[in-house]
Amino acid sequence: MVHIGPTPPPLNITLPFFPSEHDYPSGFIAKFSPYKYIPTAWTCVFYIAVFAISTILHAGQAIYLRLWWLLPSATFCGVLETVGWSARLWSSHNPLLRNPFIVEFCLLIISPTALVAANFIILGRIVQRLGTQYSRLNPTLYFRIFLSCDVISLIVQGIGGVIATSNDAHAKLGSHIALAGIVFQLASITLYVALAVEFLTRYKKDRPVSKDKNIEPRGIVDKRLKRMARAIGFMTALIFIRSIYRTIELAEGRSGKVSKSQWAFDVFDAAMISSAMYTLNACHPGMLLRGPNTVLMAPANETKALDAGLNSRDATISVEKESFTVGVGEVG
Repeated sequence: MVHIGPTPPPLNITLPFFPSEHDYPSGFIAKFSPYKYIPTAWTCVFYIAVFAISTILHAGQAIYLRLWWLLPSATFCGVLETVGWSARLWSSHNPLLRNPFIVEFCLLIISPTALVAANFIILGRIVQRLGTQYSRLNPTLYFRIFLSCDVISLIVQGIGGVIATSNDAHAKLGSHIALAGIVFQLASITLYVALAVEFLTRYKKDRPVSKDKNIEPRGIVDKRLKRMARAIGFMTALIFIRSIYRTIELAEGRSGKVSKSQWAFDVFDAAMISSAMYTLNACHPGMLLRGPNTVLMAPANETKALDAGLNSRDATISVEKESFTVGVGEVG
């Protein structure tokens, strides 16, 4: 049996399958458990079920709607959360063991990174639908830049998590490395939000970033696209709150007040990520980013360029005063 922290003395007591702190000598758990408390069993079971259900739904939706990128993003996040909370349940049975703590700490700190990637991709799709002329980045760059940031954050947090749980001598160093990964993720999310706000503002006021892109189609914000935009805004806020919580937790260290608070972890980590996952289940891009939502208006001599860029179906073209063409099409 491997432990983190001081080696606990042998106990000649009989413990229930899911013990409480009262079953141990006074101050025993606070001194010898890596959590500094015993994870509540029923809370662990609850979140295992919550994340497992959402993960199954995400996998089914991704396969049925053929949105394969949701498998390594939202679905993968759910898998990591489910396994992480299963390890936490293991700790409820034996709060002194090292292995379940390592699994829980490492998986739950990196899992939201995969979900953040889904938000980055969805914003790129929205930009593509409403008009790239209002965005500083084209849809492909949203994916490349922010996904790269996501991967870097994932690697740094993962390395930090492993070092932090290896032994007490390296715990502080590992926490600082994981903290750097969280802060980097916060910075990338902040930049992502800033670009999204600028894009939506420019779209609303019809102020393209570059006038050279005026031939690009201007999409219409229908009810479905508006719901999708609100959903990723809500998800981003939840993940941002969770990242702030983790930043404070890691900055304080394992013996800090926030780290010792089980309710704070349940609310500001588990509740935030599970709510974000179910939001994406309910407001799925496969359902909300499909269908006609673009109206085109361009000079007649630019009609061919518009048609080639749209790849639209069932388009109708009318000529008004021999100078303008209006095409109404469904953008695939």
